[in-house]
Amino acid sequence: MDNVLIDTDVLLDSFFDRVPFAEFSTEILNLCEQNKLNGYTTPLIISNVYYLLSKSAKHQIIIEKLKQLLNIIYIIKIDKEVVLNALNSDFKDFEDALQNFSAVENGKIKIILTRNIKDFSKSELAVLTPETYLKGNTRG
Repeated sequence: MDNVLIDTDVLLDSFFDRVPFAEFSTEILNLCEQNKLNGYTTPLIISNVYYLLSKSAKHQIIIEKLKQLLNIIYIIKIDKEVVLNALNSDFKDFEDALQNFSAVENGKIKIILTRNIKDFSKSELAVLTPETYLKGNTRG
């Protein structure tokens, strides 16, 4: 079973039902719920998702949605080593560097799922869109 880091945009695609991306992001989350995929995210991603959802939904609704999400995916840590690796990296975006090195330090995660492939061009992990991942991994 694959271990994947699910980036902010993938979660937001599902939450906001962004066409055409929601179909693929929702399928990723469904695979996590069915225990066919181990999905991971970071506290920073959860914070970003909360912030962006708060612009259009009430606090209690967001909290319930995030609790539901955390029933099917795992949270990985961001510690001093992750922050230092991000600061010392060639990533142009510090936030993406934090996500990347959090996944690397975890040790189990081999794939980052994002629509912002170019933002992770410096990653040593595989970086795929949810659509590409799903097309390359037949489930049944």
